[in-house]
Formats: sequence, structure tokens, C-alpha cells
Amino acid sequence: MTADSSPDRRLARALASLRGLAVGDALGSQFFVPANYPLLKRREVPSGPWQWTDDTEMACSVFTVLVGHDRIDQDALARSFAEHHDFDRGYGPAVNRLLRLVREGGDWRELASALFKGQGSWGNGAAMRIAPLGAWYADDPEQATHQAEISAYPTHQHREAVVGAMAVAAAAALAADPAGPPAPKTLLDGVIDLVPRSAVGAGLRRARDMLDYGDAATVAAVLGCGRRTTAHDTVPFALWSAARGLGDFERTFWATAQVGGDMDTTCAIACGVVASGEGGAPPGEWLEQTEALPGWVPVAAD
Repeated sequence: MTADSSPDRRLARALASLRGLAVGDALGSQFFVPANYPLLKRREVPSGPWQWTDDTEMACSVFTVLVGHDRIDQDALARSFAEHHDFDRGYGPAVNRLLRLVREGGDWRELASALFKGQGSWGNGAAMRIAPLGAWYADDPEQATHQAEISAYPTHQHREAVVGAMAVAAAAALAADPAGPPAPKTLLDGVIDLVPRSAVGAGLRRARDMLDYGDAATVAAVLGCGRRTTAHDTVPFALWSAARGLGDFERTFWATAQVGGDMDTTCAIACGVVASGEGGAPPGEWLEQTEALPGWVPVAAD
């Protein structure tokens, strides 16, 4: 794969992924409201506006640091996470506390490594925010995985959380092939080759073996769909859905959301990956109903 690595194209790819992620996140979160359950079954969207969650807020920091540094600077990323942390966006309690302490002057290295009795968090938070980085590094998927690994550590230091972020970044980089979306198996094979052995990797191999399954609910029952909010319970299914839906944002969203689980996050991941590639943009009316990106994001008004 040879992707255009010019600054303008990198920016455009990453911004397209960020906007797709925001739509998937914001629309997915609407179906936690019981009154909207019937709409999900009928594949109908609720009336807007749709507010995004911590998935998008953190993805905006990833994007902003890339624009400002042309790479992931961990200290800058941790500062951005902390400075823009909105408690009401749905963060988990551990990350809420960590970002508050960073904002008060704490060292993210010590705080993140101390989480969960020194194991670090294996939640899906590092994966949910990272698709725009993969799109940014579409010319170099190996670098995408390296930068994703670096990006995980300010909040998530458990191996599974780190590998989850690497996998999503790799998928977004591979999906951005300018020749067109790769075949589903090609995408997952490429991701598997780029990540270390892990529970996430094992889940991805199962996802590859289930690409011919048409029933997303069956696949989610095997792979998980984020109900435990761990990386290995979230990333394999989200990338299964993205692989099958490349080039078709709506198909990807509905296949991902219909199984329930952590719908804002699985949809943010899958839709961010699909939006990285040609033909993967969300419908214009969905974009219009999604809350605008925050004003502190570069080119947010473009």
C-alpha cells in the first residue's frame, strides 16, 4: 500500500476518521436511552442533536497533538486529556480520577502505572480514541502501531489495552488504502500481523475466522461487544464489523450497534476505521445531527 503522505492528505484522512468516529460515538450513545430501543431494531435514527462522549473528546486530543507535533508526544497528550476532561462525558471512574490528578499536577506515569493494583487499566479507552492516528499514518502502518502504543500509556498501561489501541490504529491505516478498501480478510490479516500475541490478537484471529458469519449477534456472543469494557472484549468485534463494512458507513454502524454492549465505543472504533478509507464517510444528515467538534480542535470549523 502506498498512501499519499503529504501533510494535507494526512490531515484530511485523520479529520475524516475523527468525524466518522464522532458520528459513531454520538449516534451509538443515543441507543442507551430506552425510548430509542425500538428505533435501533428498525434501523432508524432518533432526532438530533446527538452529543458525543469521552470517546470523541479523547480522540480530539489525539488529533490535536498529531497536528501540533507530527507524532505522539505523551506529555502533551496527557496535558490535553486533562485540560479538556469533561466529567459529564461518560469517563470511567479510574480515568476520571487520573485526569483530575494530572490537572492538579500529578505525574501521569506514576498514576497510570498504579491503576488496578499496579497492573494498569485494560479498558477499551486507548482503543476507542485512536482511529484518527491510524488514518494519519496510512503511509506507514507499522509506525501507526508504534505511535498508538505510545499514545496508550498516559491512561492505559496493561498489555491488552495497549495492543487494542495498536490493532485499531493498524486497521485504520490499512483501511485508508488509496486504491480502495481492502478485502475483509486482507484487513484483519494485516492487523494480526502488526500486533503482538495477546488476548486481543487471539480475538482478532477468531474474528477473521468468522468473517463469513452474517449474524452479528452470534459473532458478538463469541467475541464480546464491550459489555465488560475491556480491550479484548471490544476490539475484535468492532474490527470484525469494520472489516465487513469497509466503504459503507451506514452498514458498519447498524451492524455494530444492533448487538448492544458498549455501543458508543464499538461504533466509535468501527466507524472511525471505516471513515478512514475511500467511500467511508458518514451520511451528511448524520453529520449535521452530531454535535460539532470542540473549538479547540484545529480545523474544527472546516
